[in-house]
Amino acid sequence: MTAEEAKALVGLAEGFADQLTDLTRGVLGEGAPRFHAINMGSKVQVSPIDNNEVIQRIPVFIGGEERLSLGVRYFCCWDGSSTYMATDLADVHVFYAGIPDPLVRFEYVRSGTEPPGAHLHVHAHRDEMAYLLRLSDKGRPKQGLRRDRLPRLAEMHFPVGGHRMRPSLEDVLLFLVREFAIDTADGWRAVVQEHLRRWRLMQLKASVRDAPDTAARVLRTLGYTVVEPVEPTEPTVPGARKAAEESKLFLP
Repeated sequence: MTAEEAKALVGLAEGFADQLTDLTRGVLGEGAPRFHAINMGSKVQVSPIDNNEVIQRIPVFIGGEERLSLGVRYFCCWDGSSTYMATDLADVHVFYAGIPDPLVRFEYVRSGTEPPGAHLHVHAHRDEMAYLLRLSDKGRPKQGLRRDRLPRLAEMHFPVGGHRMRPSLEDVLLFLVREFAIDTADGWRAVVQEHLRRWRLMQLKASVRDAPDTAARVLRTLGYTVVEPVEPTEPTVPGARKAAEESKLFLP
C-alpha cells in the first residue's frame, strides 16, 4: 500500500468513525464515547478510543443505571480492487456491567469461510449442546476433545447471514432496545433507521458487484433498460466482479 493509499484509507476510516459516533450518541445519548481511527499499518482500527489509545466500552443504561456495555472494534482495509474501504474484522460484544465475560458476541472476519466469516457467539450453557459437541469424532468437536477440555456453547459459531447480509451495529442496538428496553436519546429511532438504511444500501451495492448478471435480470423485469458493459481501452473504474463462488456474496 502506497503512502497515498494509506492516507486515503485513514480518511475514509475517520469518516466511518464519525458515522459510528453519530449513531451511538444518537441512540444512547451524548455520553457515549467518540470513535477514532488509528492507523495500524495495512489496516485502520476504528473504535471508541481514549487519549491513551485504550479501547473504551460504550455504557448502556436501563432505568437510569448502567446495566450493559458494548465493546465495539472494527479493522478497515482496502477491498480487492483498492477502490472501496472494506471491513477486515468487526467485533460487537455485549457485556453485563462489571462482568468481564460477554453475554453475546457478534463477530465478522473478512477472510473467514470455515467457521463462517459472519457469526454469533452465545455465552450460555445447555447440557444438551455440550453433549452434542462431544458426540462426533471428527471436525471441530474432535479438535476440542484433543485438547482434553469440556466444550462450551460460547465456542460455537452461529451463522448470521454471510459476508454481505451480516448484522450491523445498528441491528445490535435495535436488539438491545427491543429485548431490554434500554434508555435511549430523543429521536433515536430516526437516527438508527437512517444509519441502517445507509448500511443496507452499501451492502446491496457490494452484492450487485458480486452478482451483476442477476442484478441486471431483476432490473429488466422491473422495466429498466440495462445494457451489457463495453470494455474500455483504459479502464479507470474497476469492472463488476465475477459472480464466482469465491465472491463474498456466496461465502458463508
